Amino acid sequence: MPSTHTVDQIDARILLALADAPRATVLALAADTGLSRNTVQARLNKLEMSGALRSFERRIVPSTLGYPLQAFVLTHVTQRKLTAVSAALAEIPEVLEVHGLTGVADLLVHVVARDADDLYRIAGQILDIKGVKRTNTALVMRELVDYRIQPLVAALAASSQESRDDSATR
Repeated sequence: MPSTHTVDQIDARILLALADAPRATVLALAADTGLSRNTVQARLNKLEMSGALRSFERRIVPSTLGYPLQAFVLTHVTQRKLTAVSAALAEIPEVLEVHGLTGVADLLVHVVARDADDLYRIAGQILDIKGVKRTNTALVMRELVDYRIQPLVAALAASSQESRDDSATR
């Protein structure tokens, strides 16, 4: 679900400090950012309440749970059954995320599996969902760039610093 909050430069500074030290206390984040403890706490609360921060589970590596294979299943569905298909996909534990697409397919389904036979079973489960017309599965061979957001946050924080520097020179 998209967030209802737009991160500003102060939030970006807090997020960068949190990215560097995910288990840091609010007091430590305040010290790292030069902000007051109350400001950091209020900002973090606002980010959490708005949905701007994702859950901790995103940090868990599936292979450590016994699911070393990852695949993306391009899924074509009957449009009027998209909601029901999405709900059925959410019931399959090996489905990590589902994105609605334009173009080549309707859904991009990210799945994990224990081995090739398990992937075959999961792909079959997806095909068995009423409203799924066809699928095309692509096995992830290697992860070249892991999920990341820090470069975007850093750019936002840097633009804040540049704005302050420009104001100070005027």
